Amino acid sequence: MKCPFCGFSEDKVIDSRESKEGDVIRRRRACLSCERRFTTYERCDEVPYMVIKKDGRREKFDRQKVLNGLLRACEKRPIGMGKLAELVNEVESALLESPDGELPTTLIGETLMERLRGLDKIAYVRFASVYRDFQDIEEFLNELKNVISQRKV
Repeated sequence: MKCPFCGFSEDKVIDSRESKEGDVIRRRRACLSCERRFTTYERCDEVPYMVIKKDGRREKFDRQKVLNGLLRACEKRPIGMGKLAELVNEVESALLESPDGELPTTLIGETLMERLRGLDKIAYVRFASVYRDFQDIEEFLNELKNVISQRKV
C-alpha cells in the first residue's frame, strides 16, 4: 500500500476493525518513511450477477427491481412480504448456481409467473400482463381464460 502523503510503499498496520455488516475491514496504517497515519478499507471483489435482456443487452441483477415488480403485481392482494422475498431469493439462488453468473430475463420472468400462479391468480395475471406486454384486451382475456380453465382441471 502506498502512503498517500509521501508515496512510500511500506507501512505497518496499527489497527484493524470489521464494519458492522462484516463486509469491509477498516485498517489504520502508519507509513514507515514519514510516519503519518492513514486509513484503508478492504472488501472482497464481488462478481456482478448479470441478466440478459430480451434484446440481448446485459444488465446487473437488481434484487430491488425484481421485488418492486412483484410488489406492483401483488398490490392489495393477501400475499406477505416474506413470500415475495422468498421468490426473489429463489431467482437469486438460480443466478448463483448458474455457471456463467447470468440468466436470461425470460427465464426469470417465467419462473416468477409460475410461482405467482400458485400463490395468487390475480397477482399472476397482473404480472403476466406487464411481463408479456399485452397490447390489447384480447391477449388479456386469453390469459384469463387459461387461468380459469386450469382452475377447473
